[in-house]
Amino acid sequence: MPVPRYTVPSLTPEEGGKVAEILQGRLHSLNDLHLTLKHIHWNVVGPHFIGVHEMIDPQVDAVRAMVDEIAERIATLGVSPQGTPGALVAARTWEDYHLGRAGAIEHLGALDEVYRGVITDHRKAAAETEELDTVSNDMLVGHLRDLEQFHWFVRAHLESASGELATGDATSELDAARRAKKVG
Repeated sequence: MPVPRYTVPSLTPEEGGKVAEILQGRLHSLNDLHLTLKHIHWNVVGPHFIGVHEMIDPQVDAVRAMVDEIAERIATLGVSPQGTPGALVAARTWEDYHLGRAGAIEHLGALDEVYRGVITDHRKAAAETEELDTVSNDMLVGHLRDLEQFHWFVRAHLESASGELATGDATSELDAARRAKKVG
């Protein structure tokens, strides 16, 4: 990420550029999450269809709002946010979502893995900005509250009454989908 010519007061242009670079990674991740959530919304089938279909839409809306907030913060820091599909694909370090038309529980199992990755990386970004920029850090922490709640909504469908998570030892999104299907 280039060093901006200006940034917010109290940060140097180098610091503003570093924060913008951290946020750009979150922008790509959340744009991808938004598209994945919509994909799930369109492709979920089975007995739990309507509950999952309707649970996903508010998550889509909230993630889109997070994307906009991050992009505007990057611009405030004096850097041009990159929101194009090509930029996302070029920067992506994770695999694309694999499930198409599938049962609700399978999608929720896979989505559990997606949320694990997004939340883990979001926490890392929050830690990296904690000492550097309190405004960006506060924004990321706020996003984490919502992302973790959405993850809980997903996991509630995958948890047994004894507290065991069907996807607990999954190593990939497809593995999580298979494990969830066995108990769903």
